[in-house]
Amino acid sequence: MRVEWPTVALTVITYGLWIVAGAALWPAYPVLALLLMTICAAMHSSLVHENLHGHPTRSRLLNEALVGVNLGLIWPYRRYRETHLKHHNDARLTDPFEDPESYYKAAWHYRRMPAWLRGLLHVNNTLLGRMVLGPWLGGVAFLRAEARAIAADGPGVRLAWVLNLLGCLPVIVALVWWGIPVWLYVLVVVWGSLALISIRTFAEHRWHETPDGRTLIVERSPLSLLFLNNNLHVVHHKRPGAPWYRLAALYREHRDEWLALNQGYVYRNYWALFRAHAVHRKEPVEHPALYRQGPQP
Repeated sequence: MRVEWPTVALTVITYGLWIVAGAALWPAYPVLALLLMTICAAMHSSLVHENLHGHPTRSRLLNEALVGVNLGLIWPYRRYRETHLKHHNDARLTDPFEDPESYYKAAWHYRRMPAWLRGLLHVNNTLLGRMVLGPWLGGVAFLRAEARAIAADGPGVRLAWVLNLLGCLPVIVALVWWGIPVWLYVLVVVWGSLALISIRTFAEHRWHETPDGRTLIVERSPLSLLFLNNNLHVVHHKRPGAPWYRLAALYREHRDEWLALNQGYVYRNYWALFRAHAVHRKEPVEHPALYRQGPQP
């Protein structure tokens, strides 16, 4: 389709429910309102991911505009687009320096960290730790890196942040109008939405000698809609041009081939992942193969 209408409709529904939560539910049911806003902000994050891959239209600017009001407040669309598309270099997946979304650290870098930070990173490599600590650790690291990029006047960085501030403005104005404290929105909705998304991102990639063996499949989950079928993550990596509502069919049609391709890196559902790694590390913090030695002089 020239315009992928299911994605457009889902975008309208997401913003609409967010408005209903703030305008109608907040006065009488504040907890329910914040819960619905959290789900909407998580869905918005999934829609941003969909749009930066060239959906739902063939216009990059229109795709950006469709998700331009940033319910999650923090990540500028254009900065996320730049780093995420770099992440799609499958040959460099999990590389601590080449993959912007890698959770591994170079061994020599990790060993130089203070003990308290190493401890936090160990907890962050459990699923519960990733949900609780991950949004804060990731947010602080991202904002520090962005501050350096802004100071250095990196290409497009300042414009990306100006556009993001403009996209956050309607959210802030609406919160003030409805009487929702901005600090409460950040503490509950922004953190909560990132915690939900971290269920998906927690195990999306692992180190494996073959690039295709580094990307996860979670076969089915009630969270599939919230994640726009990115639980079938290897399908997305191999077919990033396929819209979210086609991924499940693509997987079903060639299930055995996908399982062979990603070397059996598969969970039946997220509950299986939770049982295995809620409080037990799934991965070491140090990269198992790359950068075992310190940098050469």
